[in-house]
Amino acid sequence: MKKRKNILITGASSGLGKGMALEFARQGCNLALCARRVENLEILKKELLEINPSIKVFLRSLDVTIPEEVFEVFRAFNQDFKDVGEKLDRVIVNAGMGKGASLGTGYHKQNMQTAVTNFCGAISQFEAALEIFRAQNDGHLVAISSMSAFRGYRGPINVYAATKAGLASLAEGARVDLLYKPIKVSTIFPGYIQSEMTDNVAKKPPFMIDLDKGSKLLVKAINKEKNKAYVPFWPWYLFKLMMPFASLKMLKKL
Repeated sequence: MKKRKNILITGASSGLGKGMALEFARQGCNLALCARRVENLEILKKELLEINPSIKVFLRSLDVTIPEEVFEVFRAFNQDFKDVGEKLDRVIVNAGMGKGASLGTGYHKQNMQTAVTNFCGAISQFEAALEIFRAQNDGHLVAISSMSAFRGYRGPINVYAATKAGLASLAEGARVDLLYKPIKVSTIFPGYIQSEMTDNVAKKPPFMIDLDKGSKLLVKAINKEKNKAYVPFWPWYLFKLMMPFASLKMLKKL
């Protein structure tokens, strides 16, 4: 399997995006990182170059809810790599949020922010990434979904889970569309990995692993370029098999 050396990660200023960037830097990959909080990216860049001074790190501010901005930033990163004699190998669609609450309880604005960021923003990222990959007839598109994508959830996870289900479907559709072409599309389903999002949850989720371990496992799964991967595999693959059989009463307790 070919080595993907030049990687674009959205939502890279914190959480899984930051963790993956650190791990890819250890592997000697050049990185194009974007997020709304560019000041965090500047701090991260220093960390990355301390890990591996030989890599290239490009930064740009990006709000994935603005389609024109997504295309502009992706094309600019693509040109950055061309300027140093490289090409964009992989795009990781990671940007997302988990704001919101039960439907009809006064949190429409927050629920819509989550929907637009996680799903509509992903469509723009897919479009911009695949425009580049189709032109060069090569590339690896990675969608960071969630183990919550397999069933509906109550409360603040309702809209979040729906967007992650939509993202998984979007990725599978792209995978079908690109069948027999030298462009790979992978969907990653993380379980509970420590991040800013999990830090804001009052009750610690079960089977949660720390960010460093989770990031290593995510990168390992991404590098294998399988159609789908569950991270960590145990116990989450078993969870995926069991979820279709869970009753509504069981889901209510989650």
